[in-house]
Amino acid sequence: MSTLIDKPKSASYSEGYVSIVMESGTDHRFPADQNPRLARGTDRQRKNIVISPFGVHWPDLDEDLSIAGIVRGDFGQFQKPNP
Repeated sequence: MSTLIDKPKSASYSEGYVSIVMESGTDHRFPADQNPRLARGTDRQRKNIVISPFGVHWPDLDEDLSIAGIVRGDFGQFQKPNP
């Protein structure tokens, strides 16, 4: 079992980018269009982000990304989009 030391403090969407700010102050940003579900969403849907100690969730888009994945550069771009 791994322990995540740096936890997300806030998450936001603006001007095409998702930003996850960690408790350490590190800001992980990525283009929303790198993720198929986020790419299809509206700005309002992309801005509705829920954070947890281990990831972020977009309830309007039924999308979840782990902090570990985001740090690795996996923004969901390799998943198969839902029809």
